[in-house]
Amino acid sequence: MDSIQLAQAVANVLEDRHANDVEVIDIAEQSSIADYFVIATAKNTAHVRALAEEVEEKIEAEGITVTRTEGIRDGRWAVLDYGNVLVHIFNADTREFYCLEKLWKDHK
Repeated sequence: MDSIQLAQAVANVLEDRHANDVEVIDIAEQSSIADYFVIATAKNTAHVRALAEEVEEKIEAEGITVTRTEGIRDGRWAVLDYGNVLVHIFNADTREFYCLEKLWKDHK
């Protein structure tokens, strides 16, 4: 599975589990940290955790293991690192505050 297929698979899992405002952003030409960000908003802290766990489970079933995770316990901003795809799952307030998609889309 290449980077865009992985990003789309993650986005599909998030949408299936009722995440809001799911976006896939191509950052390959702007950064060497990843090819894509997948960004989503959860309804509350429990939903952040549930979404992160569901993404991990479904993507692992495809044979791809997450390299690193951060923030899942806290439930405000979970990050799942799949190498060329970084998944950001926010609660609404945290997503609005950091506004990653605006930051990365505006610098193309």
